[in-house]
Amino acid sequence: MTSKGKTRRLVSVGLCAAAVSAALAVPAQAARPGAAAGTAGVEGRAAAAMPAWKLKDTGTAVRFRGLAPVSRTVAWVAGSKGTVLRTGDGGRSWLNVSPPGAGELEFRDVEAFDARRAVVLAIGEGEASRVLRTDDGGETWTESFRNTDPRAFYDCLTFFDSRHGLAMSDPVDGKYRILSTRDGGRSWKVLPSDGMPAALPGEAGFAAGGQCLVSAGPKDVWLATGGGATARVLHSADRGLHWSVAESTVPAGDPARGVFALAFRDREHGIAVGGDYRSGEASPKAAAVTGDGGRTWRQAASPPPAYRSGVAWLPHLRSAALAVGPTGTDLTVDGGRTWRTVDTGSFDTVDCTPDFGCWASGEKGRVARLEF
Repeated sequence: MTSKGKTRRLVSVGLCAAAVSAALAVPAQAARPGAAAGTAGVEGRAAAAMPAWKLKDTGTAVRFRGLAPVSRTVAWVAGSKGTVLRTGDGGRSWLNVSPPGAGELEFRDVEAFDARRAVVLAIGEGEASRVLRTDDGGETWTESFRNTDPRAFYDCLTFFDSRHGLAMSDPVDGKYRILSTRDGGRSWKVLPSDGMPAALPGEAGFAAGGQCLVSAGPKDVWLATGGGATARVLHSADRGLHWSVAESTVPAGDPARGVFALAFRDREHGIAVGGDYRSGEASPKAAAVTGDGGRTWRQAASPPPAYRSGVAWLPHLRSAALAVGPTGTDLTVDGGRTWRTVDTGSFDTVDCTPDFGCWASGEKGRVARLEF
């Protein structure tokens, strides 16, 4: 990209950030005690100016729990029946780049470095858990890991950069199992479990939207749990060798309850969302926040109204984030303390890129991009 092109892009992102920030701020101002009656019209105009999801036709009905946006124009999704799609034009068209012979695999996570390089995770017991990588936009795939331990069940993966990444399995011999790669997912090894705290009885991760294992910066990584007596968040500051653990405020005590997704905008500020994934079950206290890297968690004062399986910070806005789930999308503008529903469409996961490429994906082939 030329210097002039870079300048135009930076100006565009800056203007977009300023516009979104202003639109998000107006409803809160209008709601202040003593606000003039005319603020109802201001609030209405602000709502009209708010960014909103625009569905992108994928031409399929599979469920996409794996999502990896690279920019506003480039994104990857991965889902059931071994399906992987890629777009290079903002979702106007999608290329089916599914690995050959993968029809029985259940892809739940995908991490992409650009339009050509991506890594996908298939979940399941034993050999159903696999990792595949492409370096040519999905024209060819190489299987770089196949689980041979029938006790392991891999849920999520994350990358610190284009070379270093981790994948996590539900507990084996009482501890979560961590895979590590130093070559961009071309090879993997199981890390020693000496620095991993013991799992609680019945505790596990949730392969719901690729966000049960997330990273921020070059070495920090967090792991979300549920199913045990309490929903916990584990943290490592050395790429998975040693872990500390903290209880969240999200309810657990049942195999269907816990923290399903995490998002950190830096190594200190994070959001946890979850609840009870069963349809019709109540999910109180479905969100929590931390300002100390996950050492302590505070319950959201006004959490999302139902179970949420995905969460992402909006770029360049330090206090704004989105949470998604089967019953809708919620927005926070105060760092996760309070949430309000802004859309009722079903999504499983959400992620954003620095150029305001915010995408969501879910059931029935649903993929959407945030439009301004």
